[in-house]
Amino acid sequence: MKEPTHQADPGDWIYAAGRVILDTRSPGEFEKGHIPGATPLPIFEDDERAVIGTLYKQQGKPAAVEKGLEFVGPKMGELVRLARALFEAQENREPIIVHCWRGGMRSGAVAWLLETAGLPVVKLIGGYKAYRGWARKDFESIACLRVVGGMTGVGKTKVLHALQNTSAQVLDLEGIAGHLGSAFGNLERIPQPSSEQFANDCHRILKGFDWSLPVWTENESRAIGTVHLPQEFFDSMRASPVWVLERTQEERLDVLCEVYGTASTELLEAAFERIREKLGGLRCQQAIDALRNDDLRAAAAIGLVYYDKLYDHTQQRYPREDNYTVDGKGKTHEEIAQYLQALD
Repeated sequence: MKEPTHQADPGDWIYAAGRVILDTRSPGEFEKGHIPGATPLPIFEDDERAVIGTLYKQQGKPAAVEKGLEFVGPKMGELVRLARALFEAQENREPIIVHCWRGGMRSGAVAWLLETAGLPVVKLIGGYKAYRGWARKDFESIACLRVVGGMTGVGKTKVLHALQNTSAQVLDLEGIAGHLGSAFGNLERIPQPSSEQFANDCHRILKGFDWSLPVWTENESRAIGTVHLPQEFFDSMRASPVWVLERTQEERLDVLCEVYGTASTELLEAAFERIREKLGGLRCQQAIDALRNDDLRAAAAIGLVYYDKLYDHTQQRYPREDNYTVDGKGKTHEEIAQYLQALD
């Protein structure tokens, strides 16, 4: 089996609209993380891959290859049919991109099969592992980040959305993560993406921006619910200038009541229970009693006691050189966004 004629390193072209990317890894590998826009085309199911791996360790490569051929043989026709349908559905028929974990036997086998069937193929050199390394280097090198910071309830997310409405470049980390970044950030416990897929999705969005212009994002801790920011991006964010929004306590409570005003009492109580130990048993019960008395504002005020202390601790732990205060008192989110947009 010869190598496919066309090979390429990971690059910006991989996110081109309409490109067919075939991920030949197992379903479990794909679910953990994949190139955004890729189509799963596994040549082995998870259990088949496990069998082959065991054979390779116990009996060596020849036995593993023979078993792999046994698994793949009956699938070859269907693999070609699926790939051909995707290729022909393209508006501009670009070569199919094929990859596996490291650009090894799986993608090589599928690339050979598709080329034999008359389809143009690009094999990704280094596979998914190389793609991930390319993304990490970009996370390290991005220097156009502008961070919106401030205490809980100042409306950072709303300001980011207002910035987005002015055509500013915004990376909405909480939106991508499916979590608002606190014990109250995912009240319905909706499943989040894996940290790996979150990083891939962030990278795809970033590569669609003009890095000569500011990219706005929200100040976050390393974890957003169950998702963790890539260390390289977190370090870049920590090295970026921060515009700290300031609002009055009453304005912050207004924002929180707007955000959580439609949430059920039961879900809010459960969120307070998750911070009971750090908030303190008495304060936690007071907040729950306020919720049961339909006084969300009083409960939110109690919650801010904990989150303000957490904010102060984080500020001391991660001091920033470039901090700029934005007086948002009495201003709308749109007015603050216009002010930030005019800075550069």
